[in-house]
Amino acid sequence: MKNIIITGTSRGIGFELALHFATAGHKVLALSRKTSKALLENENITCLSVDLAQEDDLDKVTGFLAQNWKQVDVLIHNAGALLLKPFAEITTQDFESIYKVNVFAVAALTRIVLPYLQPGSHVVTVSSMGGVQGSMKFAGLAAYSSSKGAVITLSELLSEEYKERGIAFNVLALGSVQTEMLAEAFPGYQAPLTAKQMADYIYNFALTGNQFYNGKVLQVSSSTP
Repeated sequence: MKNIIITGTSRGIGFELALHFATAGHKVLALSRKTSKALLENENITCLSVDLAQEDDLDKVTGFLAQNWKQVDVLIHNAGALLLKPFAEITTQDFESIYKVNVFAVAALTRIVLPYLQPGSHVVTVSSMGGVQGSMKFAGLAAYSSSKGAVITLSELLSEEYKERGIAFNVLALGSVQTEMLAEAFPGYQAPLTAKQMADYIYNFALTGNQFYNGKVLQVSSSTP
């Protein structure tokens, strides 16, 4: 049994991940603004209503860990915010809103969890193919894709900084997955993978990938995008 923290668990990949870990007997701390009844009713899942864009809200995580867990085995940064808008129309506030969730929250939550990470712990950041240098880029995703690129570099840096402690930091750069967020941004587009299929992959990688990788960016995509 391991202690797992997952962000963005109200729907999509994060929701499926939380259920998968809990069903397997692991203890899950599920973080999202909205909480699902299915997660609340699971005895292996603790749900905290957290707005990742508000750093003060992360104090709830600090309090929970101090009172309940002595260590964290896996931290999965799954939450993401997406903006589809022509670059000329994107405001500084738009950029800040996306970066608060996709980059700043990743950094802030990692700092909170660091004292609980032990040798063998694994921090997995879910990024996007749009953030990978040299990959195909799509108009209208300047804020989103650039934030996903930033979080890739952040993870690479942290893997170097904490390698002596035996903590692994890896990134999964996902292609398109059929989630609610994708449907909202690209109505009518049908992705090749479901949220559950991707969650199954991330589940296994989170538990074992750190035996093979550290500081790596793995491209998980069967299509373009």
